[in-house]
Amino acid sequence: MSEQIADDNQSIYQKNILGLKLVTDPRWVDLTTISLEALLTDHAWCEQKAATSCISLIQRYSDRFEIVDELMPIVTEEWGHFRLVVSELKKRGLKLGPQRKDLYVNALFDFQQRGGSVESRLLDQLLTMALIEARSCERFKRLSEGLEDEYLRNFYRRFMESEAGHYRTFIDLARLYIPEEKVWARWEEWLEMEANLMNEMAVRGDRIH
Repeated sequence: MSEQIADDNQSIYQKNILGLKLVTDPRWVDLTTISLEALLTDHAWCEQKAATSCISLIQRYSDRFEIVDELMPIVTEEWGHFRLVVSELKKRGLKLGPQRKDLYVNALFDFQQRGGSVESRLLDQLLTMALIEARSCERFKRLSEGLEDEYLRNFYRRFMESEAGHYRTFIDLARLYIPEEKVWARWEEWLEMEANLMNEMAVRGDRIH
């Protein structure tokens, strides 16, 4: 039975790269156009935090070679994304604003298991990263389809494709180190939690999450 569950979840994973239970409110894309500077600033800092989060995982689990090997390229890519977004701000005569408190990410961190085994904590850390990448991918998809600026639509299309790949990496790492049935069961809990969180948060156009 457990093998069948794992097979079913793997099939779902292959067919639905995101798996999110709640899509972004349609009003969000319209709100982002009110202040492009605020949106791009928040996006830049999201990329910076993604890079530093991967570095933290490498430092914490340096004895797990797959984590080191898989996350090193993501660190490079995310930092490159930070530079791309900052360049876009500069090109448009806009400024990189201050980093804000990320209520969405902080709520995800609060949901992580603190005690228990090393494997359980690792699982939650990897699933946190997977979920952030999944929601970012979904948001970038909305921007790539809904913005009037053709250049920005293509700009965000590239980011969307990149985030989808990162999402897969974190899920695959979880499946490498933790029994598959446990991964999918906990992932379902994360998806439920994230859907509730999105319902509770105000729709704001000045941030990616």
